[in-house]
This record gives sequence, structure tokens and C-alpha cells, in this order.
Amino acid sequence: MPRCRARHPHLRNFDDSCDEQMKTILLGASNSWFPITLSALSIPITSNQLEQLVNQNWTILGKASNFSALDAVLQAFFAMGQLQELSKYTTDKIWSLVEQKQLQQQSNFDDESVRDLKTPEWQIFSAADPNLNTPDFQLRTVNPPSGYENYFSQVVLVERLREVRALIGFTRIQSPGDFIDSGEILTEHRVPLSRSKPKWVLASEVKGEGIFIQFKETTLHQWEQNQLLQDYERQAFDAHKKWCNVRSLDPDKGKFGVRYILLHSFAHALMRQMALECGYNAASLKERIYSKRPEDEGGPMAGILIYTAAPDSEGTLGGLVSLGEPKILGYHIDQALEQMRLCASDPLCAEHTPFKGATSLHWAACHACLFSPETSCERGNKYLDRAVLIPTVLSADLAFFPEEKT
Repeated sequence: MPRCRARHPHLRNFDDSCDEQMKTILLGASNSWFPITLSALSIPITSNQLEQLVNQNWTILGKASNFSALDAVLQAFFAMGQLQELSKYTTDKIWSLVEQKQLQQQSNFDDESVRDLKTPEWQIFSAADPNLNTPDFQLRTVNPPSGYENYFSQVVLVERLREVRALIGFTRIQSPGDFIDSGEILTEHRVPLSRSKPKWVLASEVKGEGIFIQFKETTLHQWEQNQLLQDYERQAFDAHKKWCNVRSLDPDKGKFGVRYILLHSFAHALMRQMALECGYNAASLKERIYSKRPEDEGGPMAGILIYTAAPDSEGTLGGLVSLGEPKILGYHIDQALEQMRLCASDPLCAEHTPFKGATSLHWAACHACLFSPETSCERGNKYLDRAVLIPTVLSADLAFFPEEKT
């Protein structure tokens, strides 16, 4: 086979250069391309009622180029009986917020800070301010389950949630999950959708519900100081580096510590348990992992969000939020952890490491215990290990949750 010509058939143009060796692939192979979808939760940024109304109706108000145009648009909609919530405000106040938002969008269009989607979400969920509730976003804080007060600082019931997913590009041969975390924007390895920078992309809106669980930072930090865990983390990075070298990827990008492995494994265990009783199938549940150490930029983050990912009315049945009440949630956590103690594939599952056999990025995890549908997992069933959750038949020294809760 010849060298790659750096040609993009869908764009009918060529890149500057490419030194890669061409390889054959089946015409209908499922890995010929992978979509890169940017998923963002629609979170409120202000408790001001007028600002919330402007944000909710931005598709209409944002097109106004001056005060007169905005006033004409408002009067037309008021005459049709629409946008009545804005009728109690003067046009001057509305135009002031519209103009401010237009200028802010222009200045932040290429700002690198907008690429971090999870930090603003974490701040909203961890604060759980009821004054920020909107028709599409409603939070309610409840106490942690009995017996888990030392492990969780709070539980937030997300009674209403709105997620927007946009197609921004695609990759070849390898999944975007091999490069980035959910919510990040891939730059290298991304094939553009068009020759010029697109002015719009395809997007879908999903409305649903969820449960946010925030881990107690003091307990988590104390657990991370275990010398065995520090050795385990070094082995995890060695496995990550080996896995990246096989795929010619940068090992310093996308690496995760033992904190992420714990949160990710707990989210999978709880999703599998909840799918049995919440009324949703396993593929309709999705996870969002918030994991940062205290020394990382932006401060510590330790929490998980399990929410519905169904694009139809099934996402708002209310069955998931009802499982977040303290007594019910405690039962499901107990059952989830008990199921992780012993796998149907043990001892083979418990003895598995990334260094055995084919290159992988999971430890004691398989389809019988921790794996979830790939549409539900933000990392393609990587960075999972039952041993960091609960004592297994092979290891009892790494578990975050001991035999007896205190």
C-alpha cells in the first residue's frame, strides 16, 4: 500500500501532509468513522428572573440588532399573546441585557475557558441553590443515606434536566473516548465537517432527570493517602502509557488517577442496580463524572451524576428521581456494592489486570459485573475496578467502602 495522500473525500481537498502508512479496511466497517458529539447540560447562570427569561427566549431576542428592532419584535409577539412573561418589564431593561449578552458572546467565542464544561456544572450541582431553578432545571437537596454520611456530603435530586448534544466532527479508526473526557473538545485527530468553519452544527435536545451524589472530600482525601493506593495509581499510569503507546497517542493527555477509577466504578455499579427498578432500560441511563484533586486547577471535584439519556418522553417519567430519597437510595447502594463483591466470572474477573493478555484499561471488571452499554459510559468501559469499591476475593486493601459502614 502507498503512503497516505492526506485527502479528505467528503471535503474534496488535501491536508498539508501525512506520513502515515495506508491500511486496508472493510468498506462497511463500524470503526471507519466515529462521531464527535459535544454534550452540555443547560444550567442556569443567574437567579435574576429577567436574565433567565432572556436566556430562555434567546433564539428570538438575540436576533435584534438595535433597540428599535427589539421593541418591534416584542410588540409583535405580545400582540399574538406570546412572551407574556416579558411584558411586565420595560424594553430598556430587556435591551440592556440583550446587548450585554451579545457583546459577551462575541468576546468569548474563541475563549479557551468555554471548553471546560464540567466545572460550571459541578459548581451548580454542588451549590444546589433553589433560587436558580428554571422550568428546564430543578434541583432539590436531600440528606445522604443512613450509614453513608461519612462517604457522601450531599445528594441532589435533579428533578428536571436539559441536555444538548451537538455533532462537531468525527475521527477515523479510533473512538473519541480514546482521546478526551466527556465535555471536552477534541482538536487534534478531529476531521472537520466542512471546508470552512461551520456557522451551525446538528444538535439534539434531551430532557430528563437525574441524581447527583457528592463524595465527602475529607474521607476521599484520607483514602487516597493509602500507600497501597499510591502504588496502584502508578501501575494504572503505566497501563495507561502502554495502552497509548500501542495507539500512538500522547500518554499525558487523558490520564486518570485512582479517584476517577473509584467514581467511575461506583457510577457503573449504581447504574446497573437502578436499571433494575427505576423503569428505564440500562441504555437510557448515562453518567457524568466530576473528578479533580485539590491540587488541580479549579479546586477539588468528587461527584457523579446519573441521569436519563432517552431522547423522547421516556426521559421524564420520574422513576429515577424517586430512587434518590435517602432510604431508597441507601438500599440501592447496599445492593450495588453487594453485587460487586462477587462476580459470576470470578476468580478470572477479580484477577484481571491491564497487563495480562490483550492491552486493556480495566482491572476487576467485565460484562457480568461492571460494564455498561457504551452509550451510557463516558469512557467506553475503561478505568473500572471493583477492588476500589468493595473487598473482592483477591483484594481487600484498596476498598473505599469497608465491610461495615460507620
